[in-house]
Amino acid sequence: QVQLVESGGGLVQAGGSLRLSCAASGIHFRINSMGWYRQAPGKERELVATITASGYTLYGVSVKGRFTISRDNGKNNVYLQMTNLKSEDTGVYYCNVEYGSLGEDSWGQGTQVTVSS
Repeated sequence: QVQLVESGGGLVQAGGSLRLSCAASGIHFRINSMGWYRQAPGKERELVATITASGYTLYGVSVKGRFTISRDNGKNNVYLQMTNLKSEDTGVYYCNVEYGSLGEDSWGQGTQVTVSS
């Protein structure tokens, strides 16, 4: 059974930094990409950043230049280094993994990030 365990969320002041981690287990197919999405209260879930197995990255417009995604292929872990955090970065951050030839995906349970202004 696929399991994604997120950690690293919390409360931080505007301008501060946080690092999120996600550990994936139970995946018996090739992982195509790993990434992070977020959902603020009353808003739809949106892309934060993704990274492919070959290291290609894609960032949401609002986080480009402030957030950095990385992954450890050997451990099936993905990380999100967030700097210069703003109040609008507040939300629940979800880890996502896409795998296999059919492009199946799984989601973590989410970790809360709260940025106080």
